[in-house]
Amino acid sequence: MKHKSQKIVMCALFTVLIAVGAFLRIPLPLPITFQLFFVVLAGLLLGSKLGATSAALYMIIGLIGIPVFTQGGGVSYVAQPTFGYIVGFIPAAFLVGFITERKKNPSLKTSLLACLVGLLATYCVGMIYYYLIWRFVLNVELGIWIVFLRCFVLVAPGDIALCFAAALLNGKLKRFAP
Repeated sequence: MKHKSQKIVMCALFTVLIAVGAFLRIPLPLPITFQLFFVVLAGLLLGSKLGATSAALYMIIGLIGIPVFTQGGGVSYVAQPTFGYIVGFIPAAFLVGFITERKKNPSLKTSLLACLVGLLATYCVGMIYYYLIWRFVLNVELGIWIVFLRCFVLVAPGDIALCFAAALLNGKLKRFAP
């Protein structure tokens, strides 16, 4: 029973960390938040199912109105062009956990690869959602290259650095994971 309760506590902890990560920012012209860092760390430390559950709980508590997203919360947030990134956190955490669960003690290289796959999953869902909201909800014609520039080129370097940090931290924190 202790093991099950430890998993529940760790899942809840990462849900809170993802929420806090929305408000931890590196102040650049396009600020970088720490949400993705905690999402991939959840996948690394909790595995595919619990990592994805943490990300899903984060999304659910934001949608019910608790202001855990960078610009608030509530069901209307689905009309925000950036909501797709929040949706993308769920498959990201799952994929990170899925990749690292295949190894008993994943190396730094495996952890980093898993984090980068999670980053790509987040960006793929986020960029598609961003385009669809701008095009069909806001009725603004956006070219694919503009979306790629805004949603990947300008922000990816910071998130890639956070993936490196999470992969490095994984080795230090793995002993505390359930």
